[in-house]
Amino acid sequence: MHIQHGFSRGSVKARGGLAGALPAAAATFYPADTAIYAQGDKSGALYLVEFGTVRICSVTADGRRQISAFHMAGEVFGFASGAEHETYAESVDGAGIRLVRQQAGLADPNILNLALQGLGRAQNHLLLLGRRTAAEKLAVFFTDVMERQGDDRHVRLAMPRNDIADYLGLTFETVSRLIRSFKDQGVIRLKSVHEVEILDPARLEDMCA
Repeated sequence: MHIQHGFSRGSVKARGGLAGALPAAAATFYPADTAIYAQGDKSGALYLVEFGTVRICSVTADGRRQISAFHMAGEVFGFASGAEHETYAESVDGAGIRLVRQQAGLADPNILNLALQGLGRAQNHLLLLGRRTAAEKLAVFFTDVMERQGDDRHVRLAMPRNDIADYLGLTFETVSRLIRSFKDQGVIRLKSVHEVEILDPARLEDMCA
C-alpha cells in the first residue's frame, strides 16, 4: 500500500540546495521492492527521493535484469527521452517519493541541474561497465555511494548484493568474493550487512584510478 505523507522541504537531504527549491508536494511511501512506475508507462512527471533508495531497471533481450542507476535522498529521477518510460523504477528499501510537477519542465534551472547530474552519473556508469576490472568496479561503486551520502569513511548499502551485481554487470558470487577480498586486504570492515567502513581510503582511491 502506498501511504501519503506531508512534510516540509527542509526535511529533504538536498544536494547543493537544489532539491529544496523544487515545488512542494505530498510524499508517497513505497515499501521495499514495490514499483514506482513501470516500463512503458507514460513519462512526463519527475520524482524526488525524500528518503530511501530507488533503483532504475530494464530487462535485457535474454530476460536478465540490468540496473542502470540508484537514486538516493535529494536526487530526482524519471527523466525520459520519449513519451513512455524505457525503464522501470522500484523502491529498494522503503522510499519516500515526492512527485515533482513540471510546470516549467527543464526550463527550471533547478530541475535542469539535477538532470545534468543524473546524465553525468549515467555516462560514468557506462564507462564503469566497459573499461574496468571487477575489483575496480566495486571500488568505484563504494566511492560513489560514499561521496553521494556525504561520508568519507562509511558506505551505507540499502541495496542487497544481487542489486549491486546487476548494477555492476557482475555475478552475485563475484561481488561477495570481492567484498571478502577487500576485507581480507584491510581496505574495508563490514560493520553489518548494510554498512561498510572504509579502513584504507587511499588504497580504495588507488583501485579506482
